[in-house]
Order: sequence, then structure tokens, then C-alpha cells
Amino acid sequence: MSRALLPAFTGDIRRWLSAGAAALWAAGSIATAAETGRADLVNREVLRVCSDPANLPFSNEAQQGFENRIAELVAGELKLPLEYTWFPQATGFVRQTLFAKRCDLIIGFAQGDELVLNSNHYYRSSYVLIHRAGRGLDGVTMLADPRLKAKHIGIVAGTPPSDILARLGLMVGARPYPLMVDRRFESPAERMIADIRSGEIDAGVLWGPIGGYFAKRGGEKLTVTPLLEEATGPRMAYRITFGVRNQEDDWKHKLNEIIARKQGDIDAILLDFGVPLLDEEMRPITAPRR
Repeated sequence: MSRALLPAFTGDIRRWLSAGAAALWAAGSIATAAETGRADLVNREVLRVCSDPANLPFSNEAQQGFENRIAELVAGELKLPLEYTWFPQATGFVRQTLFAKRCDLIIGFAQGDELVLNSNHYYRSSYVLIHRAGRGLDGVTMLADPRLKAKHIGIVAGTPPSDILARLGLMVGARPYPLMVDRRFESPAERMIADIRSGEIDAGVLWGPIGGYFAKRGGEKLTVTPLLEEATGPRMAYRITFGVRNQEDDWKHKLNEIIARKQGDIDAILLDFGVPLLDEEMRPITAPRR
């Protein structure tokens, strides 16, 4: 899962970001900061994004991930150039990037994590079960399904589904894969997908954006099923937001405007990368919302 790392405002942002309006906005922000005793730390000349240099499908230094494409969309709406601060999404990511004032925006952050200030969520996804079609697991929609008994299941250690597997007694035959790695050197999700295709394990459980992306690349297309029917254990679906520094409410509101206006374009990017999207009723989204 992309670290941490997991009715909006309306209006015409293009009008606000003309040269004259941008200057007035900056001046107003300075005045507001002076009144509240807080410094406005957001750079108004460039969109500075905190990102991982090797974390597909989310981001990489070649800017090939879906978070890179969403960052480009946001920069276009703001009419600002895009600049990255690269740092592996492992321990210290937020401290070394956003909190160090080296950048102003984390594109993917789980809603409810109080480490940062969350924007409105721009997508919702869930953990998924991945397996080869026609191998006895077609139609499985929950980890409690009896057909998973005695199966070898890949699981990323420390993620919510691992707790459910333990409660169901399925950890005996499970194969663990590490959670916190430097993706420049190791890719546990790709290794799990390869093990499913080779038959070393029968199935695997991954965060939806990761599983959906790799399941249709690099070989045999695999079945990907969102796990939405679990009756026990932690929740499996999560809303994902933009993350900014706490108390930067004006910046958050500006981003909320962009999410509201460009939701359909964001959906199109995510669907293109195979992200399993869910609406507020937990139903699959198969086409961009308008």
C-alpha cells in the first residue's frame, strides 16, 4: 500500500491562478498567516510533490506511475511547473520530505492518519485476492471461504489481511512477504505475483492498486477479486487522499476544489492502471465518474 502510507469546494481555479490573481492569493495568504501566527510554507511558484523514486504502480523517477499522472493533472490545474522531492516510502518518509519543508504534497495518503492533514479522498479501494483462473478458487470472495483451507496463500506481513488469516487459522500454509522494503532493490508484490503464476503458492492477498496493476502484467492474466465480505477482523477497504502539513487548510481546500472538478479524469487514470475502485456503497466503479 502506498505509504502511509493508504461535497468538495467548487469554483474556477484557472481564474484564481492567473498572474494577477495568484499574486493577490499569495498576499492574502501572508496576511492570514500573520493574523494566525502561522507561516505559509506552501511554495506558490511550483508544485512540489513528495514521492518515491521506485514504487510502481504509484510513482517512480521516470514519472510512470498513476500518482505521477495525477500530480501532472494537479500541476496543470494550478498552472504551475511540477517538481519532485524523491525519497523511499519507508521509515522517515514524511519527516524527510513534507515535514522537512522540501515539498508540499503527498499524492497518496490513507484517510484518517493524523500524521498529516488529509484532503477529501479521491479514490477508494480494497485489498484483493489474486489467483489463477480455473484452479479451484473461481468465485471466492472472502478469506473465510472453505476452499482456501489448506491452500498456500501469499500475504504481506503486517497488513490487515494477515490478521484475518491468523484468526481463520490460515497462517500455517501462508507465505509471508515483507512490507517495508526499498523498492529500488526489492519488489515483494512482483515476487508474490510470480509465485502465483508458477504455482508455488495458490493465491495471494495484496492492496488493490498493487494487485490490480501487477496481475495483468508480466505474464498470465490473473483473477483479481476485492475482499469486501469479511465478517471478522480489520476493515479491508480504505479511502485515499492527498496529504499536506497540518494547519495548511487553505492549501487543502485548493486541492479539494481540484479533486471535485477533475474526479472523472482521476478515475480514468486509476482505471487505466488497473486500480479496483469502489463507490460509497462499496460497489465497483468501472467507468470514470462525471
